[in-house]
Amino acid sequence: MMRIIRTKDYEDMSKKAANIIAAQIVLKPDSVLGLATGSTPIGTYKNLVEGYRNGDLDFSQVKSVNLDEYRGLPRENDQSYYYFMHDHLFRHVNINLENTHLPDGTEADSEKACMEYEAIIEAVGGQDLQLLGLGHNGHIGFNEPCEEFEKLTHCVNLTQSTIEANKRFFASADDVPKQAYTMGIGTIMKAKKILVVVSGADKAQIVKDAFFGPVTPQVPASILQMHPDVTVVADEAALSKVE
Repeated sequence: MMRIIRTKDYEDMSKKAANIIAAQIVLKPDSVLGLATGSTPIGTYKNLVEGYRNGDLDFSQVKSVNLDEYRGLPRENDQSYYYFMHDHLFRHVNINLENTHLPDGTEADSEKACMEYEAIIEAVGGQDLQLLGLGHNGHIGFNEPCEEFEKLTHCVNLTQSTIEANKRFFASADDVPKQAYTMGIGTIMKAKKILVVVSGADKAQIVKDAFFGPVTPQVPASILQMHPDVTVVADEAALSKVE
């Protein structure tokens, strides 16, 4: 079942998404949160940090598993997703860092990295709530449009458009990672609840295609229509092409 919450703007979207995650933590203090990176969730994390600072949220028992990590980037690299999560959430709240998990970008053996990460997700009991952003081409995590839905954590060759989009963050185009480790569609779909945050008119067409169009691996996020508990929090601009 898919619920769509329409919000005024990015700020309103961030607040409402954070409220959903906060409710999950309050109701189940040892929740396993599936977390996402990218520009869209930054406001959501900011609101969660505020909730912690106000004394409304306690992350001490929370566990987290992140969607993805660049292959080849050490944690200290300021473009790694490990660094991003610390910058925007982990270092601002009382989460136990031993309970935070991302794929190991420094593991050169991609099969080993992916199998180990899948085992970690299983060991913590799977995601109670998985947060997702939505790519312009419908990707979730680094699951790009393809011929079939990838089930498990796997190594992805990043598309040229993704590499182009990331180029601005690196000193030169050669420094941009060409691969990433990402949870598969099957791993994402195992989450008990899924929360998607979408903002901006540039996402309006993909919102329509992903959530109101046919389910196809050419639009990876369209699979979410098959999940029993999905909430999409989107601002008016992102919903401008749907009734």
